[in-house]
Amino acid sequence: MGRQHVGHNEIAAFAQDKVNLPKDKADEYRAQARRLREKLEGYLAEHPDFTLRKMMLSGSLAKGTALRSLNDIDVACYISGAAAPKDVKALLDYLAERLRKAFPNFSPDQVQPQTYSVTVSFRGSGLDVDVVPILYEGDAQWYGNLVSQDDGSFLKTSIPLHLEFAGKRRRAQEKHFAQVVRLAKFWSRRTKQERDGFRFKSFMIEMILAKLCDDGLDFSDYPEALQHFFTYIARTDFREKIIFDDYYPRSSVGTFSDPVQIIDPVNAVNNVARLYTAANADAIVEAALDAGDAIDAALAAPNKQLTVAYWQKVFGSSFQV
Repeated sequence: MGRQHVGHNEIAAFAQDKVNLPKDKADEYRAQARRLREKLEGYLAEHPDFTLRKMMLSGSLAKGTALRSLNDIDVACYISGAAAPKDVKALLDYLAERLRKAFPNFSPDQVQPQTYSVTVSFRGSGLDVDVVPILYEGDAQWYGNLVSQDDGSFLKTSIPLHLEFAGKRRRAQEKHFAQVVRLAKFWSRRTKQERDGFRFKSFMIEMILAKLCDDGLDFSDYPEALQHFFTYIARTDFREKIIFDDYYPRSSVGTFSDPVQIIDPVNAVNNVARLYTAANADAIVEAALDAGDAIDAALAAPNKQLTVAYWQKVFGSSFQV
């Protein structure tokens, strides 16, 4: 049957070769983010008026779920003080001005305010660092107001708690949880390239898999774990409300009218899927059904050629055994 041709080991080898960000690259990117932080801290020592409280790596690189295709990294910048603007555009300009002063050798176009962040471009590596400001007022758990990438509004969040949440699931299934997240993100990225209008935010993928992890799913067999991921989306029609109680009681989560409801694990009033329409959800369900059917067919295929062809429906032509 198909599993003798493509099983867990073959999917793991594909992930290592085509999906995962190589360790040396991850180390290089982390070092670049560290240099950025150190440069800014040097500037701060001489300019105490810029009240930066914490600067830390965030996003997929920090959580160990980055793909090989990564071309930018996220750094959260906690800013406090009366001088920090409360208007989004003014805040981004304020941060950009100070980043330019911290990097006097950079040309102005290497430090550019974007819609929700300030991008610092390193010409040597070609890597962009997106510095995301968070207005901070001294909370012990590092809650602050982040500029939301969804709509530009201020959103209450805690980057350390988000990283702690992800780390708890990684420790629960060492190596395997993060790997299945990367495989699912790789599938989503390829699907987005092939299907007009398809969208499926990486953070939502992580939350679905965190729920399955909490429910006791064993991630150590990658074909089975992926099949459970796609089956969950199809079975629930992507309409089941997902809630975590790591940092607040379930009873504190309000009522939402959005078609898709995945509640932020560190903010009970934030539905991270609030901008997803019923049509968006239906497109995700359709893609998940197709991927699940392909895996079923691959596991039952009578020969290697057919097995690989079915897996290519999930991962594309780069999947070879």
